Amino acid sequence: MRFQLTLGEGEVLVKLARQAVEKYLKNGEVPALPSNVSPKLKERCGVFVTINQTHNGVKKLRGCIGFPYPTTMLVQAVIESAISSATQDPRFSPISIDELDNVVFEVSVLTPPQQIDAKNPKEYCSKITVGRDGLIVERSFCKGLLLPQVPVEWKWDEETFLCQCCVKAGLSPDSWLLNGTKIYTFQAIIFEEKTPNGEVALKEIGGKTCDS
Repeated sequence: MRFQLTLGEGEVLVKLARQAVEKYLKNGEVPALPSNVSPKLKERCGVFVTINQTHNGVKKLRGCIGFPYPTTMLVQAVIESAISSATQDPRFSPISIDELDNVVFEVSVLTPPQQIDAKNPKEYCSKITVGRDGLIVERSFCKGLLLPQVPVEWKWDEETFLCQCCVKAGLSPDSWLLNGTKIYTFQAIIFEEKTPNGEVALKEIGGKTCDS
């Protein structure tokens, strides 16, 4: 992907996500946008913040919300996504302040989604790569998104990835085969805490670093 971030810039984003959630849970305040950051962190980018509960090295999803498209300044999008992931993910109850010592934050900075051009829907499987691509499935008013790390973590192949993204959109698993369904791919640079409030690292998926 053309847009690159250094480890230092990724560390700023992950720490910003944690700090935003901590401040919001303590006093209900949204932190001000940081000003003294790299110009790249002020660009408009899609981003998702994932919060994982961790116990004995095992992670369990606790919240994940973000901006699929580059509509918002990156630092602002991270703050808003982090707070939403912690308090508004409809799959989970809001995170409590006491939980922050037992969760790790992960920030995925996305490339703009690109629609896959295929003459036949059966071509989709050959046009996506698990370990590199994230997916968006769109049909009528239904839309679902899965980040690139998800199929790797669940050990899905490309067809299962497509089916599960349809399910995420509220569609039947085979909806990607229907005319009128649109499939988009995107890539991500992913930074994660190795331990709660600990070292931040560039996450590798599928044997690749996510900016390759």
